[in-house]
Amino acid sequence: MKIIPVTDVRHKAATIPALAEAPTGLLTDQLTRPLRDLRISVTDRCNFRCVYCMPKQVFDKNYVFLPQTDLLSFEEILRLATLFVAHGVEKIRLTGGEPLLRKHIEKLIAQLSRLTTPEGRPLDLTLTTNGALLAKKAQSLKDAGLRRVTVSLDSLDDTTFRRMNDVDFPVTDVLHGIDAAHAVGLSSIKVNMVVKGGVNDQEILPMARHFKGSPFILRFIEYMDVGASNGWQMDEVISSAQVIERIHAHMPLAPIEANYAGETAARWRYLDGGGEVGVISSVTQSFCHECTRARLSTEGKLFTCLFATQGHDLRALLRAGHTDADISGAISHLWRARSDRYSELRSQQTANLEQPLRRVEMSYIGG
Repeated sequence: MKIIPVTDVRHKAATIPALAEAPTGLLTDQLTRPLRDLRISVTDRCNFRCVYCMPKQVFDKNYVFLPQTDLLSFEEILRLATLFVAHGVEKIRLTGGEPLLRKHIEKLIAQLSRLTTPEGRPLDLTLTTNGALLAKKAQSLKDAGLRRVTVSLDSLDDTTFRRMNDVDFPVTDVLHGIDAAHAVGLSSIKVNMVVKGGVNDQEILPMARHFKGSPFILRFIEYMDVGASNGWQMDEVISSAQVIERIHAHMPLAPIEANYAGETAARWRYLDGGGEVGVISSVTQSFCHECTRARLSTEGKLFTCLFATQGHDLRALLRAGHTDADISGAISHLWRARSDRYSELRSQQTANLEQPLRRVEMSYIGG
């Protein structure tokens, strides 16, 4: 039986530099990319077993998830988030696993919502969810200070959706959660569909028609080669260009400008005024040159790329009693050394490596 380890066993302690620089909010990496976004995984657990992320043949009933003591506490997350904000982070996204499974997540959101940038602006605090618990929690999330939410939804067809989440969860409950989030005032709600050829690509047009003219922005994501557990194959990728071509043939589209530098989704508007859709070309096009994202795993390892092969342990510094200045210096040191551009090098790496490096799993650090 093949065993696929999904936590990052190849990590190293974050280095505390001898001369730590004070944070200025202007930290940049080797390619002059600033640190603006922090994605925090708050749990490694999920109530879905999606075929492209946490397939049941790996994450079965015998799979051992992290013990509670290994997870960063809310206090530790807040402390690290505060240090990242001082270095320039303006947006924090809570991910998982499924973040709404983390007990008392509203308390963490309330704590994070009080953070402000060095200029005094509130953070863009958002969360990505599969929507299963969203209807139940939407009001408490809003009351705690959550500003936005992104919902993963891979099909409107109930049979297809149940097959993809692999736990027989009905699509109507997710749709109800999206409506509930809108009703309580969560703004700019986005709906993400991962498109896997031969599995749900027949749902591209139904999804586009359903969300056209709605308050929600639908985004199509290319099936990604993250980790090893999903058995990724290039021939299962439906490119963003193909997605746009299919929609445009029935509902004409035109490209529009990005909202901000480094936005991952290319934006398109319906010519009849029916709103917009987005496409995230995570395989066929690279957006490495504008990537401003760092990722913090459930157990406190910092990853400077979604396709990273190792993380840097910040939890060890927290629990060893290091000062904020020490940990801030470690973060600065890691980001200044960052030169990740995996997507730009993907073809070259595939050709040159006899055995590709094992990348961290998406379920471990969030998408």
